[in-house]
Amino acid sequence: MTDAYVKAVGRFAYVWGWPMVSMINRRTGLTSVPEPGMRGGVLPNAPVGRVCMMTDYIAPSQRFVACTNQDVLYGFGFGSLDEQPAVFQIPDFGDRFWVAAAWDHRTDSFAQLGKQYGTEPGFYAVVGPNWDGEIPDGITGVFRSSTALAAFCPRVFIEDTAEDRAAVADLIPKLNIYPLDEFDGAVHEYDWANVPSFPVPEAAAEGEIHWVNPDTFFDQLVEVLATVPPLPGEDALYQQFSALLEAADADSSVKAALVEAAREAEKELITPLLRWEHNGPGAGNGWYSPKNNSAFGTDYLTRTAIARSNMFENTPQETKYVFTDTDVDGNQLNGTHKYTVTFTADGLPPVDGFFSLTLYNQHHFYYENELGRYSLGTKNPDLQFGDDGSLTFYVGNELPADAPASNWLPAPADAFSVYIRAYWPKQAIIDGTWLPPKVERVR
Repeated sequence: MTDAYVKAVGRFAYVWGWPMVSMINRRTGLTSVPEPGMRGGVLPNAPVGRVCMMTDYIAPSQRFVACTNQDVLYGFGFGSLDEQPAVFQIPDFGDRFWVAAAWDHRTDSFAQLGKQYGTEPGFYAVVGPNWDGEIPDGITGVFRSSTALAAFCPRVFIEDTAEDRAAVADLIPKLNIYPLDEFDGAVHEYDWANVPSFPVPEAAAEGEIHWVNPDTFFDQLVEVLATVPPLPGEDALYQQFSALLEAADADSSVKAALVEAAREAEKELITPLLRWEHNGPGAGNGWYSPKNNSAFGTDYLTRTAIARSNMFENTPQETKYVFTDTDVDGNQLNGTHKYTVTFTADGLPPVDGFFSLTLYNQHHFYYENELGRYSLGTKNPDLQFGDDGSLTFYVGNELPADAPASNWLPAPADAFSVYIRAYWPKQAIIDGTWLPPKVERVR
């Protein structure tokens, strides 16, 4: 194996395996707690097989997961589903929107649980590909993951009002995930408002924690190849990658070339994927939107792009994501300028759930501001509409003199991006018929 061959195959293996190595390290980092609780007081962590739920919007200071939103109450956890299936305990949310996603090791979604599916209150089991135990009476439905490693993330919509926080406070303790061997048919309530806080294992920086280390990537790729079954047509890839790893074990120069390839790939291939233009096809007016999020198949580049920029997206039928780094003229958004984002009266995102416009800094985290405002949308009952029924958001580091304060989305005084979420989207937004609004610089 020449260095050129090792690096060529190694770079492709790095792109291919990056999301799955990230999953391994996120599982390790976010499950190393003795009980459900908040890591650093800001992000839900739980032991394997369990979940921790939040009781308010996620804190703007967290740096564990990029591109979170402030429309929902999050829960998060991981499972080892061959060893022990997990039970999703779902209460009666009434008319409130909710969705409980589960992703396999490849970050593909495999459970259909949520208001849009007509899911009834009850108990639902998620099991691994090789688990062959008995499902007890009282389990309403079963979803099977293609891999043992899985991630869980319930989301429950909440308006940004004291009244709605009080309304949801009685529901959230009844939402829970726990190991199947603890299932007894009774509702296991949990006091999520009083969980412990655990220390942060790594100091927060401006960007997301580095969940993939190129220096150790190929050591961890061994676990991926052993625990993630190949998709149809991937057998030859697995053979090539395995041969490369065997050669690296036998020859230190091959291992050195692989590490060098990983470092180059991280810099040249992975880092640029933070830009939204690499995360899906154009959606119109300078926006981009993936069409196969959480159902990637062999679209390795999109899978890795979303894992790098915005991991744990719902499927397009659950949530449509539309994002941009630029204004309608193709210029990088920058808070030293002022912008308008105007939805016409008949141009609001077509949804049966809710929508929002969220602003992120250049690292895909919130811009902390005095208003504590990071998104605007359905959750905000005080938005002001135009006489013609249109809705304009004003985006920038300063509020324009003639703009209503309720419609202002504060931005940093440097680069930023904006991001539309459409939960329970209608067909017009799924198939691209709906056109996102123009982001126009105010001159």
